Amino acid sequence: MRRRLLLSYLTITAFTLLVLVYPLGRVFAGREQDRLLRDIERDAIVVANLSEDALERGTHPPVDAVLASYAQDPGGRVVVLDRTGTVVADSAGAAALGVDFSGRPEIAQALGGGRAEGSRFSDTLGHDLLFVAVPVASSGNVHGVVRITYPSSTLDTRVRDTWMRLGLLSGVVVVLVTGVGFVLARSVTRPVDRLKQAARAIAAGDLSARAPVDDGAVELRELARTFNDTADRLQSTLAAQQAFVADAAHQLRTPLTALQLRLENLEARAGADLHDGLAAARSETIRLARLSDSLLALTRVVGAPVHPEPVDVAAVVRERHEAWAPVAEEADVTLTLDAPAELWASAGPGALEQIVDNYVDNALEVAPAGTTVQLVVVAVAQTVEVHVVDQGRGLTDEQRRHAFDRFWRAPDATPGGTGLGLAIVAQLAQAAGGRAELRAAPGGGVDAMVGLPRR
Repeated sequence: MRRRLLLSYLTITAFTLLVLVYPLGRVFAGREQDRLLRDIERDAIVVANLSEDALERGTHPPVDAVLASYAQDPGGRVVVLDRTGTVVADSAGAAALGVDFSGRPEIAQALGGGRAEGSRFSDTLGHDLLFVAVPVASSGNVHGVVRITYPSSTLDTRVRDTWMRLGLLSGVVVVLVTGVGFVLARSVTRPVDRLKQAARAIAAGDLSARAPVDDGAVELRELARTFNDTADRLQSTLAAQQAFVADAAHQLRTPLTALQLRLENLEARAGADLHDGLAAARSETIRLARLSDSLLALTRVVGAPVHPEPVDVAAVVRERHEAWAPVAEEADVTLTLDAPAELWASAGPGALEQIVDNYVDNALEVAPAGTTVQLVVVAVAQTVEVHVVDQGRGLTDEQRRHAFDRFWRAPDATPGGTGLGLAIVAQLAQAAGGRAELRAAPGGGVDAMVGLPRR
């Protein structure tokens, strides 16, 4: 946003400078030409006045001082001609004395009593000239002509200097606008950035984050207050919900434990006709206890602030493989590992261990005897992926889409589960900035994957 605001300021400034400076430069260029021609004409009139009497008598005009002055000017040239158009004085030296210039258009116009000024290409010199030619006349009689010329490069230099000054001025304006625009853009975007940081912190699980309400425009301060009020209500609501779930789960543990003990005692003393019913009741009591524990675990995960830290994914998966290998062996399942020496990613403390344990536990439940469960760690672009691939009966596309929903269980799932394990996995992966997915394994079964940001 700050960059867009600054770019808009600079665009408006550049357009304004283009609209103003270009026409102004053209006007200045025209004025430079007019001023140079006026200066030349003034000098020509002065020389004509000095030469009038001498040309009328046919003697050499007394303009040596003027000629010497122009001789020191590398660009300008003054030429004095008599009534026939023959050069009688030249600041360029004596080489042109006696040369007939009457055929040149400006000389012919001046010999006719008119003034001539403008620019033309000189065949002799091979470049453009600015010229002024004035007649030397008295009582209506033309006694000669004074012509002063300058190469057009003199005007070009002046015009270029003008454009450079305008360009320098424009550059100064752009620099000033950039500085002022940056300050203004920063003052506008700073409250927005802080509000964005607070929103990101809340999205990451830090419900205590708040936006400052004492900075920025009135509208932004009001927006920050509204945001903070919403965050307060969200924090209170979520805290109350978590407290209720945690209290309910905790309060259920004691009576469930007592109920389980009583059912075990009754089962030991009851007859055979009650044995199956009591065993089923005790199994449901165990399931309720597991559900209570899962609710407590989910309550700790949801809404809790997470601070991802570097984790050697390969080392963690290798350690979990060693822990689960005996369990897999008891179930007549081979647990294999394919992982590099090390591969680092970001995850919350202990999150990856929980995810892998849930995946492996589910895989061993559905893996037929004599099959293989694969643990694979691989880097894909900027993500580190952990795959737990089984050779079980697999899930349909619809079932895989709902597998991470809370309390969802497959229709043919083994009795006793809570339906919260994968929900906890999804929450742990999301809190670390990753994702959890269930894919169809190439040979049947399920490819349970978690992807974490690579470090």
